[in-house]
Order: sequence, then structure tokens, then C-alpha cells
Amino acid sequence: MATTAGRWWAPGRVNLIGEHTDYNEGYVLPLALPLGMTCTASARPDGMVRLRSRQAPLDEIDTTTAALATGGWSGLPGWTHYPLGVIREFERRGHEIPGVDLALDATVPIGAGLSSSAALSCAVAIALRDLFARSVTDAEIIDIARTAENVYVGVPTGILDQSAAMLCTAGHVLFLDTRTGAAEQIPFDLDAAGLSLLVLDTGSPHHLRDGEYARRRAECAAAAARLGVAFLRDLTDAAVADRLADPVLRRRARHVITENARVLQIAEQLRAGVDPRGIGPILTAGHASLRDDFEVSATPLDIAVEAALAADAYGARMTGGGFGGSVIALVDRDRVDAVREAVREAFVDKGFDAPRDFTVTPSVGAHRL
Repeated sequence: MATTAGRWWAPGRVNLIGEHTDYNEGYVLPLALPLGMTCTASARPDGMVRLRSRQAPLDEIDTTTAALATGGWSGLPGWTHYPLGVIREFERRGHEIPGVDLALDATVPIGAGLSSSAALSCAVAIALRDLFARSVTDAEIIDIARTAENVYVGVPTGILDQSAAMLCTAGHVLFLDTRTGAAEQIPFDLDAAGLSLLVLDTGSPHHLRDGEYARRRAECAAAAARLGVAFLRDLTDAAVADRLADPVLRRRARHVITENARVLQIAEQLRAGVDPRGIGPILTAGHASLRDDFEVSATPLDIAVEAALAADAYGARMTGGGFGGSVIALVDRDRVDAVREAVREAFVDKGFDAPRDFTVTPSVGAHRL
């Protein structure tokens, strides 16, 4: 019997290392969170699209697939462009959606830099696949979800977040070459090492639609062109960035080149089974690069990193696109409370509300419940 209704789930993600490298065709190393987005979906035959979200109870959307096909987006809340964009992209690629009811519920924090948007898009996409287009592959789901964000939302992301939502597995980080699509699951057993990965949601929502994200992508493209390569992924020596006369482009290129190197270094160490504490300084170096060279950090993120390190975290860095959001800190399991308290005290001292925090283990990717 064909599937006509059900519940589907996709996770948020933490990117262990590899920030702003995906749209430069570089390397990333994310892990899936146990927090995500649930999509309850049912088919309908009348061309109607009904969209509800527990997190936005006032935004009850009733539209049609025909309206979406003719640009019927005007006046709709911004968050709805993710699921509606996924629907439109399925139809644009030849997969008919005769009508659908979608009800959404999130456990991943919204706007925390933990990829709630990709969790939303991927949960809807796998629901539509199972209901209407079972031949669609995971690779196509990743592309559909990314296209929805690029075209219908207007954020020019790479494939990091959608790939993490679809491909991550429990107990592993995902080493992904965003140029070739080659993926490798690398064991990441923090419990066995007596470690925890602490996520600190600073409460400063990141906003990728305000133009800064797009500006960074354009700067990377300009830097690559001036250095004579298609993408900054093609460069491995950070000293090459010094050839750029423009100091902004020089910094952007240096971040991407060194960040790719950091991903490869951590992946190699984890493959070799060395003590994960050894990756801590690499994480911290990644934050310094994002702060100084890529200029996407924010004061609350820097405070959280500095306080965590002062409380004996092995490494800490902002995670996600930046301009707000969350920090990750690698800490001994018996020091989690001490690091948490140190960060809270630092925030209060600086006049900020204490961050929400939680520990995570690498979890499963998108699936039907």
C-alpha cells in the first residue's frame, strides 16, 4: 500500500570544524544532533498545501501548488519559504505534488546556528519523497533542500547543513568532500574518552539573510579569481593569500585555506584513534580564524569561547554561519558543570543573559519515525 501519511524527522547539526568551506568546494566535518525537526505529513488530492508549525502557531498557511508555481510567496512569513520552496522544487523537477498537509515541530533551537533550517527542509523533503516520489535519492534530497534555501529563501549556502542532516550516523562525524560528494563516517566516541561536547547557545540569533553571508561568499569567489583558481579549495598554502593586495580578500582566502587544513588534520587524528583531547587547540585556532580573518564572530560568541577555555576546556569555537548563534567546547566530562558555570558568570558580568547549554553525542540522520 502506498504511503499516504506519516511522521518524518531530520536533525540539526554541529559542525566540529570546517566553517564557510562548503561553498568553496572544501572539506567539512559535521555531526548530527539528537535535536531536530519533526514533519507530520499527509497527502491530499485537491492541490491544497496546508502548513502549520508548533513554533509559529499564528502562521497558519493555506495555499496551493498552483500558487507556488506562479510565485505566490508575497507576504508569507520568511520561515515558510523553506518548506514551500521544497514543495516547489519537487514539482519543478517533475515530481507532482497533488496536495499535502504539513505540521512541523522543532526540538532544535531556532536561530542558534545549529541548522534548524536544513532540518526543516530535509524533514519536509523526505516526507514528500515517501509520499509522492520514492525514486528520489538522498543526493537529490540534499540538492533539493539546498536549492530551496538558495532560491526561495535567498541564502546562498553550500551543502554542509543538508548533507549533515541526511548522511550523518550515530557515533560518528561525517567527513565530506563537498567538491566530489565523497563521504566517510569517522568514529567519534567521546564517552569512551571521558569527554563531552558542550554546546552553548548564546541567545544571539544569527541572521544569514541580512547580506553578510552572501558578501562573504562573493569575497571568496573574488579572492579565488584573483589568485587564478576556480575555488579556494584549490589552494593549500596559506602564504599564497599574501599575494592579494586587498586586505579583506587576503583575510578571507587565508581563513578558507587554513580551515580546510584544520578539517584534514582533525579527520586524520580521529581516524588514527588518538586521544580526542588533541583536537582541542585546532578547534580554538578555527575560532580565531573565523573571528579575525573571516570576521563572522560576535561578542557573545567570543565571550563564551574565552570563558570556556579559561575553565579548562581543551578547545572551543563558534559553530555555524556566524554573526551570532552557538559555541562548542570540548571538555572533560567531570568539568562540564564548571565550564558551564564559568560561561554563565562571564555572560552576567558582561551584561548578557546566560546561554542555554547542553551536551551532545553524534546522532542519526534523517529518517521516517
